Amino acid sequence: MFFIYVLKFNKDKKFYTGYTKNLKLRLEQHQKGMVDSTKNRGEFKIIYFEGCINQQDATHREKYLKTYLGKMFLKNRLKSYLTG
Repeated sequence: MFFIYVLKFNKDKKFYTGYTKNLKLRLEQHQKGMVDSTKNRGEFKIIYFEGCINQQDATHREKYLKTYLGKMFLKNRLKSYLTG
């Protein structure tokens, strides 16, 4: 199983979307600054994740969530969280 996840960074309030086979390990890597694209962005919260059966589905879903329509999906899905 593969997981797609979205992080929200406290510092700049921006999002990071990724996928992984081991969600717990990947979050630890983010926390320890081992991921180049997020190592200088500070603390974060995981605000969304979902599972996929295989890697191909996960990569397609990740790419979708990075598009305008995917961001709108997340905004609608997390409406109560994002508006406070």
